[in-house]
Amino acid sequence: MADAATTQRVQELREQLHRHNYLYHVLDSPLITDAEYDALFRELQSLEEAHPELADAGSPTQRVGAAPAPQFDEVTHPVPMLSLGNAFNEDELAAWRRRAAGILEREDFAVVCEPKIDGLAIALTYEAGRLTRAATRGDGVRGEDVTLNVRTIKSVPLVLQGAHPHPSPLPGGEGVHAWTLPPRMEVRGEVYFPRDAFRRMNEEREDAGEPLFANPRNAAAGSLRQLDPRITASRQLAIWVYQLGWAEDTETPPTHWETMQWLRELGFRVNPEIARFETLEEVQDYCRRWEQERDAKNYQTDGVVVKIDRLDYQRHLGFVGREPRWAVAWKFPAERAVTRLLDIGINVGRTGALNPYAILEPVQVSGVTVRQATLHNEDDIRRKDIRIGDYVVVERAGEVIPQVVEPVAEQRTGEETEFEMPALCPACNTGIVRDEGAAAHRCVNAACPAQQYERIRHFVSQAAMDIEGLGEKLVAQLLDAGLISDLPDIYALTGEQLTALERMGEKSSENLLAAIEASKQRPLPSVISGLGILHVGGETAELLARRFGNVERLMDASQEELEAIPGIGPIVAAGIASHFANEGNRSIVTRLREAGVALEAPEGWNAAQADGPMPFEGMRFVVTGRLEGFTRSQAEGFIKERGGQVSGSVSKKTNYVVVGEEPGSKRDDAERLGVAILSEEELTALAEGNLG
Repeated sequence: MADAATTQRVQELREQLHRHNYLYHVLDSPLITDAEYDALFRELQSLEEAHPELADAGSPTQRVGAAPAPQFDEVTHPVPMLSLGNAFNEDELAAWRRRAAGILEREDFAVVCEPKIDGLAIALTYEAGRLTRAATRGDGVRGEDVTLNVRTIKSVPLVLQGAHPHPSPLPGGEGVHAWTLPPRMEVRGEVYFPRDAFRRMNEEREDAGEPLFANPRNAAAGSLRQLDPRITASRQLAIWVYQLGWAEDTETPPTHWETMQWLRELGFRVNPEIARFETLEEVQDYCRRWEQERDAKNYQTDGVVVKIDRLDYQRHLGFVGREPRWAVAWKFPAERAVTRLLDIGINVGRTGALNPYAILEPVQVSGVTVRQATLHNEDDIRRKDIRIGDYVVVERAGEVIPQVVEPVAEQRTGEETEFEMPALCPACNTGIVRDEGAAAHRCVNAACPAQQYERIRHFVSQAAMDIEGLGEKLVAQLLDAGLISDLPDIYALTGEQLTALERMGEKSSENLLAAIEASKQRPLPSVISGLGILHVGGETAELLARRFGNVERLMDASQEELEAIPGIGPIVAAGIASHFANEGNRSIVTRLREAGVALEAPEGWNAAQADGPMPFEGMRFVVTGRLEGFTRSQAEGFIKERGGQVSGSVSKKTNYVVVGEEPGSKRDDAERLGVAILSEEELTALAEGNLG
């Protein structure tokens, strides 16, 4: 047992480290060097290891190293995380302010502005000043519990500082009261990937032969949804806090401006660019400035958020639909540039689709050098009249993969040439076909090397088998070395084969083999998605998994059986039936089973079998309120497993609204539209055919 002196020293070290984290990550004013911080950290770590009885989840040493989570639990937000309405120009911003002034019956109100961070919204719950839960926004009402991952983000306080009366740390502030720390509170913010950390990570992924992330936002979202918090910790995410969600049994500041000052004093990271204005002209100047400076910061922005300052005014204004009347987002226009279209290349996808892409004279767009851009398909090229040699407008909306918007026809010289889709596949020289009514041309050679590469790349991706470490370059290496030629070959790889490859050491080989072994237990929808069936993505794969329960039953389903599944139309059904009519594709399934890949739902998953009852077939349900016997997701799964569809809103097409406690407006909508209302017990009775 630790003596009193040791216990006191551990507490002192924790308090010091929390304080230095706050100074470094929130105030950007470190008092000690990194080496001094590391020495304190190591001392605390060694004391905790020597005295495990002193373990504390709030300790600074507990940010990294938690065991991987088997899945993310669902979280219902006590106060919904709603979306913002948008203003795309000064007139729309002025119109928003006029509407608010009309409801408030006054013109003299201040607003608070701050950059709109392009990241992932998160809700942080604190009890007695300690972080107890972090949840994603999800659909606004329900999100995912990502507490273990968020704890690894160093700018998220694990323990709050406590409020002390002193001058405001925000520019222009006049000081705040010593507001009492609530027993429970929720603070909302945006988790993002700093640009410099994002660039470093993509460089490392490129060196490792792994696929690059398209933009910082997607990378941040993917990092937060890692089942292993150690991966999240390695990606150097950060947070800006933008709002107090709610607080229990405690008086809080009366304005948003004072609230943000208070939150910063508690230890939260508040953007120093936040500003308070009295006039519309000041707000417009702020938005225009940010539109010009958006690429100068180490974080990605897509607009400016404008909020009415006084919280009593916010409550009076309320909401319209899912958007608050008291806030609006001024959205930046998509960034564009003009450059020369040097040529049009062809990429062959995993299903054989030939996808044209633009080869461009390099140009800067949103601070990134663009050399290639999307052209979608031949019909799109014809419709836009894009010709090789044109000067074209290139856009990166939201900093995603760039696309060619249009040609600059007035700059044509007459030497430009029209694009012609090749008659032969550029990867295997096989003739290509175009199905009637389809937009894409397709290579029908199943042995096409480009298709093999894309099919395997999709199979190992995060959306399918999620084999960490098996990136694009390594897939190409394995194919070139003849070590794999199709999906099941991955499970026959050996350490000896892998270590013989260039830049593949023993440790990397062991990690990859472990990831391959772990992928054998991926959920059934992920396996179905990974098979590369035409038109079958994640959502359709889940429908198929719930309907059939295993891949063998799916393989033997007729097109008519597939079309009978709500949400699957004739084109998708035909694609599935055609895929499994191919003996090579059926052989792949057999070999995957022999390799140990789980091809069925786990016991207790309760998938509705193909020959089982589908009592809800053709019915549309809405679930609202708190249920006793189900979580919301379980109730929706119960309905889907029996052939029903679940919607998020009530309409005339809704058959039933399932109502629990505190149902909100959806019950009122059902009564207004004359839609039948079911209790939880009546839903179960309806499934069993016992509802009178």
